[in-house]
Amino acid sequence: YRCRDCGKSFSWSSHWERHQRIHTGEKPYECAECGKSFGRTSHLYRHQRTHAGGRPHVCGECGKSFNSTLHFQKHLRAHG
Repeated sequence: YRCRDCGKSFSWSSHWERHQRIHTGEKPYECAECGKSFGRTSHLYRHQRTHAGGRPHVCGECGKSFNSTLHFQKHLRAHG
């Protein structure tokens, strides 16, 4: 499966279909809590944790908390 827009190839049709959303801007997965939409279910699930108040990553330097490991790690690097 090859993307006509950018030429990227995929072994699985489901991956090709998911990729197409990058070009179309389609965001079929909507948060029932706030209505924000996402192109991937994993992004919706990550977003939904923000409504649950789940911010398990707390910076020991400044006390700021994060629900995303990636954002927490990026924040820690900013402290040096």
